[in-house]
Amino acid sequence: MRPETESDLRAVDVTKRYPGFSLEGVTLEIPRGFVVGLVGQNGAGKTTLMRALLGSVRVDAGHVELFGQDLCALGDPQRAALRARVGYVGAICSYPPTMTVAQVAHMSALAFPRFDREVFEGLCRRLGLTGGGKGSRSVKELSRGMGMKLQLCCAMAAGSDLLVLDEPTSGLDPIVRDEVLDVIRVWMEAEGRSALISSHITSDLEKIADYVVMLDGGRVALSCARDVIDDEMGIAHLRGAELERVLSEGRVAAPGEARVLKRDLSFELLVSDRTAFARAYPDYVCDRATIDDVMALMIKGEVR
Repeated sequence: MRPETESDLRAVDVTKRYPGFSLEGVTLEIPRGFVVGLVGQNGAGKTTLMRALLGSVRVDAGHVELFGQDLCALGDPQRAALRARVGYVGAICSYPPTMTVAQVAHMSALAFPRFDREVFEGLCRRLGLTGGGKGSRSVKELSRGMGMKLQLCCAMAAGSDLLVLDEPTSGLDPIVRDEVLDVIRVWMEAEGRSALISSHITSDLEKIADYVVMLDGGRVALSCARDVIDDEMGIAHLRGAELERVLSEGRVAAPGEARVLKRDLSFELLVSDRTAFARAYPDYVCDRATIDDVMALMIKGEVR
């Protein structure tokens, strides 16, 4: 993943080890002006990676560059200055539960030098957090969706150049999910803004992400433009003899590189170029791939 632009965040061979789990040699980039979607099963290392990218934990090997500067080489004041340009939204609203929406805004203004209260209030009105006395509600009175909206309002009003969002739409109903995605889209329209979004809801990433990075067991299993998945990849549905023929001819993948998943009555084969596959095997069915399809084949599929 190397678009013709600068990267706001870049990780190179990042390794972080814990008892029973480790990130191993993770490399990724968040190009300026683009959205990167981070996917993987529970326990794949997404949250650990985000913490490493933000400097919340020290990596054991490799390095992280934030806005072109190596975090490990900076002192605490310099790291804090860079971190102030990043808006983080966690999977759980972590503001003090007794604070009101207005008090959360005041706290954010003290923490972030570029916090814009007018922007915050405009976002809150748009997302239904204020008006009609709603601004006096405490954090503990907010629904999960409202808590996520509050975090987004604070992150976007803080003058952030980069958003890092951990499961921002998980557990939300479809209408609220679309509201959140629309707000992110509008925020991204300003020049020079970027976002990293971790999500299990891959259909949301298909609407907004420019690139997809897939983690499996603490390692990068796939990294590509989302358009590659949408426009090029495919899932071939084959009977046993058809699968053996395709694999033996080596047109789809070299030996040891094909990904195959057995279903009840057939096999699924991950195809990197479905147009070429259709030319080579016009009688075989090959559908468009989704992020979910590719993740299932990459993580659960047998290597053949």
